[in-house]
Amino acid sequence: MTTPWGDRALARFPEDPRDRLRAWDASDEYLLRQLAEQDTPLSGTVVIVGDRWGALATALAEHGPVQITDSFLTQEATRANLARNEVDQDSVRLLTTQDPPPERVDVLLVRVPRSLALLEDQLLRLAPAVHAETVVVGTGMVKEIHTSTLKLFERILGPTRTSLAEKKARLIHCTPRSSAARGTNPWPHSYALPDDIGVVSGRTVVNHAGVFCAERLDIGTRFLLQHLPSRPGLGKVVDLGCGNGVVGTAVSLADPEAEVLFVDESFQAVASAEATYKANGAPGHAEFRVGDGLVGVPADSVDLVLNNPPFHSHQATTDATAWRMFSGARRALRPGGELWVIGNRHLAYHVKLKRLFGNSQLVASDAKFVVLKAVKR
Repeated sequence: MTTPWGDRALARFPEDPRDRLRAWDASDEYLLRQLAEQDTPLSGTVVIVGDRWGALATALAEHGPVQITDSFLTQEATRANLARNEVDQDSVRLLTTQDPPPERVDVLLVRVPRSLALLEDQLLRLAPAVHAETVVVGTGMVKEIHTSTLKLFERILGPTRTSLAEKKARLIHCTPRSSAARGTNPWPHSYALPDDIGVVSGRTVVNHAGVFCAERLDIGTRFLLQHLPSRPGLGKVVDLGCGNGVVGTAVSLADPEAEVLFVDESFQAVASAEATYKANGAPGHAEFRVGDGLVGVPADSVDLVLNNPPFHSHQATTDATAWRMFSGARRALRPGGELWVIGNRHLAYHVKLKRLFGNSQLVASDAKFVVLKAVKR
């Protein structure tokens, strides 16, 4: 990536030489170019929210920025990209969306997230640290910035305007009010689950901002909950890509002897899963882990993996995440252990499972979804 401060070598994480997707886009370049052309003072506390793969943090590392992200993979990408460019790791302070934000923010750079709820949550959390002289600039591709996006900046921080589009990217300029009633943060949000989904029917789900389907149960998870393994003695179970944790909580309620590991690369998701688990007084044994799938889980140590893999990486449609999840599950499962997957019919996950496991069994299906099972031989 070419920046006003020189070229930066960048890669997504984990790095895959076959991956043609870049670790930055035109909106990152537009923001950096604007900062340089306007001679924006990058002094005091510089905060970068929503950096995708550490592109902004790496480019601005000499200014000692604070990066705030919901993504474990973004943090790992940032560390790797700093090392790739021979930049001191300590030059960037890495915070998660669950950490207390800085007490004062002098420059706020916002890479607009896909989730409007996550943007709302983060702006509300940062608002008390923003002052009248804070420089606030948002950036995103044109298709990511909507009227509702601008209204959030306006309501929470102050008057907002947008730039002209360049290479399908746009900037958001916001002038903070010196003092304003910015409102109460509505996150996390809770709701009751519907009936006819087994042991968790009518139970409470807790969602932090940005977690998939924060207002209601998505139909894919609902279908999986209706067809979960019902046998006793499930052993060690992983809710892989756990989201709000409703699947793992259902396992724990149905089999109190099960040991359930909730894992997701989203800090918001794992916080939601733990809150959901505790809200329902699940009696089993649980561990909550933010990480890169099943990396770090010992081989041949798991009896059952339950997975609803994502098929998007930000704006890109890709099966890379699903493939890595399935591969990690095969390594972690004991011989005879099972991977259960819920997915849209058109994704053809049965082909990938047969390639990896040598088998794939249809457990249930409807017009849109399939539940598949693969057994490690």
